[in-house]
Amino acid sequence: MKPILIDFPEEFYTERLIIRKPMPGDGSAVYEAMQASLEELKPWMPWAHHEQTEHDVEANMRDAHAKFLTREDLRLHLFDKETGKFIGSSGLHRINWDVPKFEIGYWIDSRQSGKGYITEAVQAITEFAFEKLNARRVEIRCDSKNTKSSAIPEKLGFTLEGILKNDSKSADQNELRDTCVYSKVK
Repeated sequence: MKPILIDFPEEFYTERLIIRKPMPGDGSAVYEAMQASLEELKPWMPWAHHEQTEHDVEANMRDAHAKFLTREDLRLHLFDKETGKFIGSSGLHRINWDVPKFEIGYWIDSRQSGKGYITEAVQAITEFAFEKLNARRVEIRCDSKNTKSSAIPEKLGFTLEGILKNDSKSADQNELRDTCVYSKVK
C-alpha cells in the first residue's frame, strides 16, 4: 500500500499531553517557544543557528502539515492537556515504510524542561509507531555529548546499538561529533 493511503490517528493523548500533527496557525506558538529556548537548543539543533521570523516558522508549519498528510514525515506537536500551551516538538522522521521503521526526534520549550514531558511523549510516540503504524524498528539518534537527550531512550528501555564515530558535525558546524544510535524492535 502506498504510504499516502495509510490511515491512522492524527492526534492522541497521554496523561498530561495532547500529541498532534502540525497545523497551519501553529507558527506563532512554536516561534515563541523557539525564541525562549535558543540558547539551550543551539548546541544540538542546527536550525537554532539560523535566524527565523515568525512568518518563516509558520511556513515551516504548513510544510510539515503537508508532509504529514503525504506521510513523508510525521512531525508531532506536544501541548499541555490542561492549558493547551505548546510544549515542544517531536515526531517520526527518516521513515522507511517498506520495513516500516522510524526515527524519533524531539526538542522542548526550555521553560518546560525537567518535568518529564519529553519522556512521556516519546513513550507514547513509540507505542503509536508500533501499534498504529506497525513499526518493526524505532530509533533515537543523538549527539554523544547530549546527555539530556540520551537519558530519554535509556530511561525508556531502548538499546544502545552503537556509537557512530565522527558521524556528523556539531550544530554550529565547528567540530566532528559522535552519534549514539538507540533502538527498539518488534
